[in-house]
Formats: sequence, C-alpha cells, structure tokens
Amino acid sequence: MHLYGTQAINEQGHLTIGGTDSVELAKNYGTPLYVYDIQLFRDRARAFQQTFKEAGIGYQVAYASKAFSTIAIYQVAAEENLSLDVVSAGELYTAVKAGFPVGKIHFHGNNKSLEELQMAFRVGIGCIVVDNFHEIDLLKKISEQNKQSMNILLRVTPGIEAHTHDYITTGQEDSKFGFDLKNGQADDAFNQTYNHGYLKLIGLHCHIGSQIFDTSAFQLASEKLLQKMSGWKQEFGYICPVLNLGGGFGIRYTAEDAPLKPAVYVKKMIETVKQTSEDLGYPIPEIWIEPGRSLIGDAGTTLYTIGSTKEVPKMRKYAAVDGGMSDNIRPALYGAKYSSLLANKANALSTEQYTIAGKCCESGDKLIEQADLPTVEAGDLLGVFCTGAYGYSMASNYNRIARPAVVFVENGMSQLVVKRETNADLVKQDLSYSQKAIQK
Repeated sequence: MHLYGTQAINEQGHLTIGGTDSVELAKNYGTPLYVYDIQLFRDRARAFQQTFKEAGIGYQVAYASKAFSTIAIYQVAAEENLSLDVVSAGELYTAVKAGFPVGKIHFHGNNKSLEELQMAFRVGIGCIVVDNFHEIDLLKKISEQNKQSMNILLRVTPGIEAHTHDYITTGQEDSKFGFDLKNGQADDAFNQTYNHGYLKLIGLHCHIGSQIFDTSAFQLASEKLLQKMSGWKQEFGYICPVLNLGGGFGIRYTAEDAPLKPAVYVKKMIETVKQTSEDLGYPIPEIWIEPGRSLIGDAGTTLYTIGSTKEVPKMRKYAAVDGGMSDNIRPALYGAKYSSLLANKANALSTEQYTIAGKCCESGDKLIEQADLPTVEAGDLLGVFCTGAYGYSMASNYNRIARPAVVFVENGMSQLVVKRETNADLVKQDLSYSQKAIQK
C-alpha cells in the first residue's frame, strides 16, 4: 500500500490525512468528499522553488490552476510565493477575489476573448502568454486604445512529442496551441510584437505535455527555444529575458507510474539552460515553470460511501459508490487509472478484486477497473487517491448530481473551502417555461 503526503493509518484502522480521521471527515461533511492535504501542496511548492534558489538563478514557479481552482487554494499558493497560471475570465476573477497578487498572474489560452483580454489589462496582470495571430491583433488594439503596456510571452510548439496520452500532449507540431517553430509562425509572431510600443515581449513559452516521467523532453525543448532566442539576438539584437518551459511533471497514480522528484526535473532544466546559453553566447534567462498536477494531484483524496454490490459470475464483482464520472471524469474521458483503499478498514487484507462503478447512468462510469480490496459492505468508506488535479475542476452536474464539498486538512484540523451543492443550487439558474414569453 502506497500512502501519500501526510496520509497514515491510525489505531482504529482508519485512513488519516493531515492528522484528521477520514471516517470523521465523512461523518462531518458527507460523501463524496474531496479532501486536500495542504501540507503536501506546500511541500511541493517549496521543493520546486528551493532548487532554483540553490542554483542562484532567476525563476518563477507558477501554479497551473486549471488543475484545481478555488479561492482557498489561490490564497495558499500566495502564501507559498507562487505565481499563478489562469486560462479564463473565471479563473482570473477567482484569483482577484482571493486577493492573489495580480502582478504574478499569467494568462494562458488558445482562444482568449476580447472581454477576457480587456479584463486582464483592467486588473493589471503580470503577463499574457500569446497563442495566435488573432490574439496579437486583439492585444495591439486594446493596448493602443488604453495606451497601456503589457508583458507578453509567445507560446511556441517546439515539435517535441512527450510520451503521454494523445489528449494531454501539447508540444508537437499538430497542436491547437501556439506558434510553430518549424514553419516560420514563431518568427512572424516575433516580428509583429518585438518592437511594438505597448506589447513588451519578455520571452518564449512552451508546454510539451502532461504526466512526463523523464527529463529528456524538457532538455530538448530548452535547447530548441534557446536556439530560436539566440537567432533573434543575432539578427535583431533582441534578448528575451524569460524562458518558460511549462509544466507536465508526472505524479504516481498507481504502481505503474515512476515520477521524478521536483528537484530532479528542475536541476536538469537549469543544467541544460546554462550549458546551452553558454554554447550560444546567450545571457542565461530566467526560467519559469508551471506545475499544476505535480503540486496538487496527489494532495487530493476523494472519499466515497459504498452502496450496492453485484457479482457477474466468472467475470467480475462490482462495488458502486455515491459519486462517479460527475466528480471524476478522467477514467471515462481517457482511461485514467487510480489506486484506492477502504478508508474505514485500512489495515484489512485485500482478498477481492472489484470494479468501482459510479452512480451515473452510463455503462462507462467506472472509476477503477480492478481495485484490490477487502470484502466490501454497504456503508464502507472508499478512499480514491490522487484526485486533486482535474477532479473538482472538471466536475459536472450530469444526471443532475450535485457537486461534492471540498475540505482542506492540515495539522489535525479540517476546513470547508467549497460548500456541497444542494438540489436548490441545481435549479437556481433555470427559468420557468411560458408560452407567452416565446418571441417570434
């Protein structure tokens, strides 16, 4: 059994997280319940930053908050001196409501609207990561109308295919993201922005994928981007002070996964950037990275109550929980795998294998295909590990199922940070039908 962060098993045989008993958490807050180990989040944030500090190199570590976006986690991120990566007006609004330092917010996205970009200028964020030529036109229009400067980075696709799922690979040439390095788009974007009066080009950005377990792709991306930056220096005398290598650092969902420690990824990046810069005669840029899943993924555990069970002779046994694809779409979306245990019987030997089924009306609503567990009974508490990234943030009201509550645990204390939705919440945006209201 692999436990994460502050997880442990107490004398009652219950899973504990952050010094709190999961059985008590379920009693107090109900299930399904997202539980976040905030100490683990803090430890990861500090580990990424410490490596840069020890190397004496300029850096920013930005939390890629699409993984999990709430007021409370933004406030913790600010406490840990992180920058913030947002990808929508909603995430930006949440960050502002959280009191996050706006100068440390980076705005991403492949189809930012005029209204979103205007909002970014209005609140005065730190930089915008530019994704396409349409966005350049919008930024020129807004900045010139407002007579307001904005730092920008150009997102490029370096033509590197990280070894990950097709849906979460983003650095290859055929991608909806960024300007391609190979076909000249990146050069065209540079020419349109580098000497603009209000748009301040400060660097290049790439993101090559997710759940990456080695450093070679990051090293290759570093070399390619620095070569391009060096070429612009030679041709135009222009030096980009920032190299943003994105995120994608893997975590351990199951025993099949073998992620590296944060320091290993960062050290290799630093070594490559320093050596390549020296070889090219280019000033060493600041290195920015954007961990999301690797900060928050294994800090999250979802607690479910088991209900019905079913055995299909000579095939499989099912155990159904009170949540499913409505609170974790990843298994149904791209076959994501998870590990689990009975949180109320954590010391019991695993003697059976179950398929953990959700309660949604979809045959594909299966959270775990093969979960090794003790014999389960209705009312048992199932803990599914590493649900901190893309669980809550991708949750839906499919089948009109209310989204779960979110609890932070730390130092033996628990805090509700997102209320459980109610049935009344599900209909609060609905309007009644009226024949008279139909317009011709």
